[in-house]
Amino acid sequence: MAIGDFLKSKGVGDFIKKQFIDVIDWVESENGVLAYRYPMMDMEIQNGAKLTVRESQMGAFVNEGRMADVFAPGLYTLNTQTLPLLTNLMNWDKMFASPFKSDVYFFSTRAQLNQKWGTANPLTIRDKEFGAIRVRGNGVYSWHLADPRLFHIKVSGTREKYTVADIEGQLRDMTLGSMADAIAQSQIPFLDLIANQMELGKQILEGLKPMYAEYGLSLDSFVVREFSLPEELQKKLDERISMNMLGDMGRYTQYQVAQSIPIAAANEGGMAGIGAGLSAGYGMAQAMGQSIQQAYAPQPQQPPPQAPPPAAVPVAAVPVAAPATPAVSGETKFCFNCGTKIPRAAKFCGECGSAQQA
Repeated sequence: MAIGDFLKSKGVGDFIKKQFIDVIDWVESENGVLAYRYPMMDMEIQNGAKLTVRESQMGAFVNEGRMADVFAPGLYTLNTQTLPLLTNLMNWDKMFASPFKSDVYFFSTRAQLNQKWGTANPLTIRDKEFGAIRVRGNGVYSWHLADPRLFHIKVSGTREKYTVADIEGQLRDMTLGSMADAIAQSQIPFLDLIANQMELGKQILEGLKPMYAEYGLSLDSFVVREFSLPEELQKKLDERISMNMLGDMGRYTQYQVAQSIPIAAANEGGMAGIGAGLSAGYGMAQAMGQSIQQAYAPQPQQPPPQAPPPAAVPVAAVPVAAPATPAVSGETKFCFNCGTKIPRAAKFCGECGSAQQA
């Protein structure tokens, strides 16, 4: 069919009319898109076209760099009643009877969940117990686009597409700066931060909300997952906790000895090899324990000095009579047991006490 015959059959007006946009809508093709400019090219929007704004979206018309009308979720027929601001800006002589040109933007207002934050470098804060310390932290937060007009003016502008990744760095920097201030103002000791992480998260949330609102965003939640010290400081803290948990060094050493005995017994020469080491270790632990106890134990009061006892009076020596020596006859014999010479009439040996035969 020739072009002329086609135009006659369809009508010139209908043919031209179909060159204009008559349906405007947008479905997110990927995650993280915040603002999307509808592709207009050189086409014009038809008078009476349908605009569909879905839930979790908002639409806006921008003419000559100025945002005119903003649309909440719903179905709209574009005319002078639904575009009052744009119609006034254009000042059409034909009362919007002819097609018009305008940029159409869609904005995603759904919640951006599971946005992670973390301290790339430790934050230096002043702690009541440890003084100045460096702290690391991480967690998640969520927010959504609340004011398309303000977001378009200050953030997205005329870009064809603006995503979460484009603004993520700015939001994270704001978050970390506010978090350091919140920790300092809370006066919560480091050892109690985890126990109070929900309360701390609420404080950070309230401090960040005004900053997010300046960009047309609304901060919905802020969660602190954990706080930690740098590795070298964590080792010092672990040592301190270990010393507090040990308590009685003597009992701890006894426990260690008891644990090592089965292992040493299973090794050849193990018991003999570790004996000296265990004794030295146990003695050192006892000495350390005694030193600590003596350092912190109250000193006993010294008793008052006592008078020296009276000197002993020497007692005169009394001569003791020597036992009478039995008479010994001239005849002798030898002891059957030890061979000592004894009198023949003696019944017992005076040297070894053995009985003698007559």
